[in-house]
Order: sequence, then C-alpha cells, then structure tokens
Amino acid sequence: MSKPFQAMIFAAGRGTRLKPITDSIPKALVRVGSKTMFDHVAERLLEAGASRLVVNVHHLGGLIVDHIRKHYAGVPVYVSYEPDELLETGGGLKKAAHLLIPDLPVIIHNVDVLSDIDFGSLLDYHLTNQALATLAVRSRETARYFLFDADNRLRGWENTKTDQQIVPLPAEATLIRKAFSGIHVVGQQIFNHFPPEQRFPMVDLYLKLCAEEKIIGFDHTAGYWTDIGKPEELAAAERLIAKNESV
Repeated sequence: MSKPFQAMIFAAGRGTRLKPITDSIPKALVRVGSKTMFDHVAERLLEAGASRLVVNVHHLGGLIVDHIRKHYAGVPVYVSYEPDELLETGGGLKKAAHLLIPDLPVIIHNVDVLSDIDFGSLLDYHLTNQALATLAVRSRETARYFLFDADNRLRGWENTKTDQQIVPLPAEATLIRKAFSGIHVVGQQIFNHFPPEQRFPMVDLYLKLCAEEKIIGFDHTAGYWTDIGKPEELAAAERLIAKNESV
C-alpha cells in the first residue's frame, strides 16, 4: 500500500457470548484455526503497511499485552488501557488519541471480524472522496442496516426487527441498505466532532454528523467476511479460514 496509514484494533470486549472459552482468555486471543483473532487482524494490517497499531484492552487485558510482547517485539504496537469500564468504540478511540500518529488516517478494525477486504482500496476510496469517515459495508442479511443514498453517502440507520429508523434529513429517494462490517476509516478531523462524554459509540456519532459531514460507504460484498460472537460462528469462521487458506 503506497499511502501511509495507521490502525486501531478494538479488542476490549468481554466476549460474553463465547463463554466458557472467554472465562480464562480474552476474546482477542481465541484461536481461529492456527492463529488468534488478534493475529489474523494484526498481521493483515501490518502486511498492508500500517505504520502503527493501537490496541485497546479491558477484559483480561494483561494476557493481550503479554501476547504482544512475546510475538510483536520490535513492531510498533501500542496499548490503550480501559481498566475501569468499556468505553465503546467512540470512547475507546477518544482515549487512544494520544497514541496515534498526528494527521495519518486511521483504519479501525474490530478484533472479532475476519475478512479479505483490500485495505489499500478502502483507504484510496476514503482519500479520493475526501470523506470524514468511510464505513466498510456489505450486502448481507442482518437486523441493523446503515442507509445510503445513490452516491454512497450515509443518510441513516434502521433496525428491521424493531422498525426503529433514524434518518437525520428527509430522504429524497429510496435509501439503500448495507450492513456494517466492523471496519472503518477516519481522518483525524473526526476528533473535532467528539462529544464531551468519555463513553459513546461511533455509530451514534456518524448518524449525528451525516447530515452535514461526508460519511460514505465502501462496498466489499465480493470476497469473504465473518464476525465471531458465538461458538457456532467461531466454528464457521474456522471452516471459512481453512477454505481460503487452501486456495
């Protein structure tokens, strides 16, 4: 990848749906095939050219720190500690801001998401469109969707199970549903829009800003993607990884 970037891996979750596995190890260190979730994500980001990785930790965070020290010696990996409470994605990014390289865009990646997304294309799309934030999305079935217009501008969100819908501006045409992939890119101008609260989700911030700021979707429906929240999803991810590693 020619353009410089850095990345933040969100690894602070408790992984409660993966119990009893996560009683003794953090979700980030659960193995999927031959590697931990953290290694799958970190290695792909480093191979794509990340100048720095920042990782937030909470539940059994010391084990993640030990893993980084053992396996990433000499690699620019920085840890943001959230010892008292989970700060959600927005709060986690806000707390880690001092660890980021000034002015470089940040690829944000959930640790429990595995895919073959092309980080170079994602970053190029973000920079070419001069967006404040770019959300990796797919055409897939779920209950919660981001809503985009024909120009891939974020216009709202909806939950099809509860019929809840948030559309900050009246839609001029039919909006297109896309499912969020847990991967996004932000420019550091995003920090100028952060609320005073220390704990908040990025999704809420995006929905607040999308009426005025350029927040866009990057479709990566082609290729594979999975998230791992439950034991059955972990088993499916292992099959998926084994299939793609054998190609």
